[in-house]
Amino acid sequence: MPVLHSARHDRMKYGDIKLYTGTSCPELATRIAAHMGLPLCERQIIQFPNENLFIQLQSSVRGQDCYAIQTTSAPVHRNLMELLILMQTLRLDSAARVTAVVPYLCYARSDKKDQPRIPITARLVADMIEVAGADRYLFLDLHAGQIQGFFSIPGDVLTAFYILIDYLKAKKPTMKNPVVVTADLGFAKKARNFAVSMDVPLAFIEKRRISNDSKAQALTMIGDVRDRDAVIVDDEIDTGGSMIQAVNLAKDNGARNVYVVFVHPVFSGNAAERLAALPVAEFITTDTVPIPPEKMAFFGGRLTQLSVAPLLGEVIQRANEGRSVGELFNE
Repeated sequence: MPVLHSARHDRMKYGDIKLYTGTSCPELATRIAAHMGLPLCERQIIQFPNENLFIQLQSSVRGQDCYAIQTTSAPVHRNLMELLILMQTLRLDSAARVTAVVPYLCYARSDKKDQPRIPITARLVADMIEVAGADRYLFLDLHAGQIQGFFSIPGDVLTAFYILIDYLKAKKPTMKNPVVVTADLGFAKKARNFAVSMDVPLAFIEKRRISNDSKAQALTMIGDVRDRDAVIVDDEIDTGGSMIQAVNLAKDNGARNVYVVFVHPVFSGNAAERLAALPVAEFITTDTVPIPPEKMAFFGGRLTQLSVAPLLGEVIQRANEGRSVGELFNE
């Protein structure tokens, strides 16, 4: 009997799963909850006339395993503050454990001092998440791996690679001599994983960033794309400048059809409209960042958005039960 009691205590160490979400990605949170067969817990979020936020839980979370689901895309500061306040609210209501589930982490590009007199804002965001009450974190495809080192709490950094590659492998029979192209040399290692999994060659675009205003100049195609279908891969599309240059460079070098594959559809400003004007057969991305209907309309059915909800739901379940996440990926 003592053994049975101990085993049950381990399984129930953090109580039941409680899923909460802010206002940044309600559709994704709903998909996660549906995949897990759980409801989203009710909360009230109010913005006062002075733009201060107020959050109140509609039921107790004392002793429960709580997950705050919130992507931190635009409006960045509103969404970040919602996440921080939601986690503090859960902590102050005596949650047993609070996990920040952030499909897209803001300020992830500010991860080092590569110029004089600049901040490392990603570290600041990590500190705020911890101070707000997070015991763990759950992220998807960080822009830079070293951001994990900014946290002193444990967590999981997942990748949408397996979701994207399964889709591409199913599509490969319809392509002509496909080649994977990396739009950024910094993404070369991950691009190689795409090429290996698809069993196709890899090409590179050499790019040099020339200013701090998100503009970059694509210089050279390294590899052969002539009369091939080019699969251009990257981690995110923000303003779209780099990807526009990559697509045009691929076409200038004789690429046949172009497929653009990326994880985070940030689409700042008029990026969606500019990208939709490109000679691209299909844009393939995920729902880590919600795409407004007016931006989705620009693509006219050429944009495929794969859901990361099953992945996040499975990892949340495993975290609650104390099971390995690496087993999901045979690691």
